[in-house]
Amino acid sequence: QVQLVESGGGLVQAGGSLRLSCAASGNTGSIITMGWYRQAPGKERELVAVINSGGSTSYADSMKGRFTISRDNAKNAVYLQMNSLKPEDTAVYYCNVVAEISYQYVAYWGQGTQVTVSS
Repeated sequence: QVQLVESGGGLVQAGGSLRLSCAASGNTGSIITMGWYRQAPGKERELVAVINSGGSTSYADSMKGRFTISRDNAKNAVYLQMNSLKPEDTAVYYCNVVAEISYQYVAYWGQGTQVTVSS
């Protein structure tokens, strides 16, 4: 099992910045990838960014150049630096990890943190 605790959401004006943090605990040695997803009201959950243990990253097209994902393997933490925020970035942001448990890939989710961008 892996437990995730997120922090850093809040209310910000358009053009502003926020930094989300997610700390993992439990069976952290099994973690393969760490990432962020978001879900806006009335929309499906979508990928924001993901990073693997080697530091390779992948971003959704709409976040490239504005968002930066990073990972601290020693702290079992993943971060999302969000710059130049837009009202359409308003959503609940979820931390996600994929771990290998008993030869299977298992996804774990945080509780979500609200990000609201005002125009």
